[in-house]
Amino acid sequence: MSIRFTTTARRGMAAAAVAVSLALGVAGCSSGGDDKGGEASASASKDSGSNPSAQEGQSEEPLAELKGKDGLLLTVTSAERDSGGFVTVNGELKNDGAKSVVVPSALSGNETEILRNGRSFGGATLVDSKEKKRYYVLRDTEGRPLSTTGFSTVKAGESMSVFMQFPAPPESTTEVSFQLPTFASATIKISG
Repeated sequence: MSIRFTTTARRGMAAAAVAVSLALGVAGCSSGGDDKGGEASASASKDSGSNPSAQEGQSEEPLAELKGKDGLLLTVTSAERDSGGFVTVNGELKNDGAKSVVVPSALSGNETEILRNGRSFGGATLVDSKEKKRYYVLRDTEGRPLSTTGFSTVKAGESMSVFMQFPAPPESTTEVSFQLPTFASATIKISG
């Protein structure tokens, strides 16, 4: 992977973060012109019987739920294709068990280059059965996987947000099989 490729990916992620920050700032600053501020708009939403938005605590339907060992559950919340030729899979890893769980090192995969960089989701793959191809988590120029890293234990009931970035399959491919070592596999839809 070239430095140019990594720089482009970082620039895209930074631009997305700025756009989200600006959108949240504008939404937080607009009070609708009444003196009651956010209280009036929140109660109006409740009184009118409208469905709550994702910002009000409801999230969209997950793409898939994968069960792992010792009560670990991975909920895949999105798989988005971007214009740079990537697919980013986002999700949440939760410990549904009654005690703390050491996250299996197998999630990192078995490639020496990735293992050198600590625990990650570097072992994840997307399988495009239509094109008969398997896509691995991308790496930067130093061999670090473009995924969540630096975790080891998940306490009972605790969850953490995770991501993995892959090369994008052809645009005609909208469904792939998501695979992660020690977890069941699942078919997910790619948006974008």
